[in-house]
Amino acid sequence: QVQLVESGGGLVQAGGSLRLSCAASGRTVSSGTMGWFRQAPGKEREFVARISWNSGGYADSVKGRFTISRDNAKNTVYLQMNSLKPEDTAVYYCYADHSAERYWGPGTQVTVSS
Repeated sequence: QVQLVESGGGLVQAGGSLRLSCAASGRTVSSGTMGWFRQAPGKEREFVARISWNSGGYADSVKGRFTISRDNAKNTVYLQMNSLKPEDTAVYYCYADHSAERYWGPGTQVTVSS
């Protein structure tokens, strides 16, 4: 089992920045892919970013503004979000792939005011 806990969400003005953290416990996930999805009100959950041991990827909507990174020693993945826009408002969910299963965190709210 893997437990994930996100932190760092909050309210920010458009153009501002936030850094989300996702700490994993239970089993080490340093060799697997970790990443972020988000879900805005009334919309489906959508991919934001992922990072594996040797590569990463971003949704087109966040490229150039968001940066994903990880600290394997801390079993933690981060999402640095810059130049935030009101359309980035959503609940952000961390995930970790481990032993052919995907684990999810409970989510953290990010609200960007215009």
